[in-house]
Amino acid sequence: MSAFVYDSAVLVAADRNERRTWAEHKARLEFGAIPVVPAPVVAQVSRSPQQAQLRRFLAGCRVVALDERDAHTAGRLLGKTSTTDVVDAVVVTVALAEKAIIVTGDPADIERLVSASGQQAVVVSA
Repeated sequence: MSAFVYDSAVLVAADRNERRTWAEHKARLEFGAIPVVPAPVVAQVSRSPQQAQLRRFLAGCRVVALDERDAHTAGRLLGKTSTTDVVDAVVVTVALAEKAIIVTGDPADIERLVSASGQQAVVVSA
């Protein structure tokens, strides 16, 4: 069974009630995979308590905190790539630690960060 890490594009799609996103999420849950969402991803998309779809979607996920070690790892990835999207770097850092597939709306940027890490991860478009 594979692990999955979601980026903000997945949460935005879920909040917009996009059927494909919900169907893929449901399939992952039915196969016993609990998708991982780094807490900074939640912060990036959470705007109001009225986002019921987002909260319902997150109920099926494991939200993980960002610790100091992971923060430094994400920062090193940003330095290696000369990029600035902290949340993307955190998604990659968590996915590498979890040995997870990354589900993203921005595969090019994510793949660049994965490459800079010197490790491998599967990246799929949301």
